[in-house]
Amino acid sequence: MRKQLNIKTMWKEEDNKLKSSLTFKDFEEAMAFMNEVAAVAHEMDHHPWWSNVYNKVNIELYTHDAGNTVTIRDHKLAKRIEEIYDKFKS
Repeated sequence: MRKQLNIKTMWKEEDNKLKSSLTFKDFEEAMAFMNEVAAVAHEMDHHPWWSNVYNKVNIELYTHDAGNTVTIRDHKLAKRIEEIYDKFKS
């Protein structure tokens, strides 16, 4: 069994990816969130696939080097993304 971190229900594992769809109050807030996540992803050298339309951000996490499947690296980044998202919900 692969090791996992305790991540919130904002993530679902599907098609060998961790997926999440997030909604923000507006485009500016969505972009601020993405900028914070980008800095963390760069620091971790693990970059998400994501898309943005106005106030919605869709994220997929998976590890290319592991054959395009979910690994502990994805769970670690998912946990950091949750922490960032929690700041925007406050």
